[in-house]
Amino acid sequence: MNKIIVIGNGDVGSSYSFALMAQGLGSDVGIIDLDSDKVAGDVQDLTHGLAYVGPKNIYSAEYSDCFQADLVVITAGAAQKENETRLDLVKRNARIIKSIVTSVMDNGFDGIFLIASNPVDVLTHYVKELTGFPSRKVIGSGTSLDSARLRSAVGEKFQIDPRDVNIYILGEHGDTQFPVWSHGNIGGLKITEWLAQHPEFSQEDLLTLSENVKNAAYEIINYKGSTHYGIAIALARITQAILQDENAVLPVSVHLEGQYENSDVCIGSNAVLNREGVREIIEIPLDEDEMIKMQHSIQTLKQMQKTVLVG
Repeated sequence: MNKIIVIGNGDVGSSYSFALMAQGLGSDVGIIDLDSDKVAGDVQDLTHGLAYVGPKNIYSAEYSDCFQADLVVITAGAAQKENETRLDLVKRNARIIKSIVTSVMDNGFDGIFLIASNPVDVLTHYVKELTGFPSRKVIGSGTSLDSARLRSAVGEKFQIDPRDVNIYILGEHGDTQFPVWSHGNIGGLKITEWLAQHPEFSQEDLLTLSENVKNAAYEIINYKGSTHYGIAIALARITQAILQDENAVLPVSVHLEGQYENSDVCIGSNAVLNREGVREIIEIPLDEDEMIKMQHSIQTLKQMQKTVLVG
């Protein structure tokens, strides 16, 4: 049995529960939220689709249900407002996260935490500090969505299936993120080789795409108030990698322990994920400019971490 507890049933949490349902992930899915009526309604609504996806136990959960759960996924938190950076959210959401994690741990949870609440890197580090769990068992969604956005944008620009675009965004899930063009490839071609074979495109086109990706959340929030479908699908992909013991490489928020010349910070980096959580962090040899951006991102997050721990 794969038991998942989803904490937070807002836009992100409910979309994630639906993604689990649609993809057949988790045999036992419990949902916790202060709005018990909405949880009850969503549970009933999701249950009505079981005839088309297979058996699954979906229910309104309590914190006591965290005992023996394989995965606790935290999506709860204050929503990001228009023109508000993810880092502006930190103090508000840290208080919420502390209350949640305390309740989870008080009920004997010993599985893997997956954090989606923003700012996700800072809060992932905070959960690790609160729990004392080993690094492998506390994972943030990191730059999984950002990387997917970039792959989709590059695929659309070059008319290539995004699944055949291998470019990662590393660093903060936020304003200091950056694409690793130096190790990106399209269909086996390095980015520079692709551009050489397609002179109708330029390096400036790539920079425009990466800037659009960095600002995508703000644009979506301006349109409809929140982003939730993309991150829900990214969370489902991370969940699949963990529960199905895939040893899959995904860009998630992980706790550095010497990688990129740093430690004691959670940041978006490629990592191998399996049933134990983070099997290993893949440290990509960055070029000089990328390394500068990574260090800037790390220092930005460390400053915010201090704010959380002091607060």
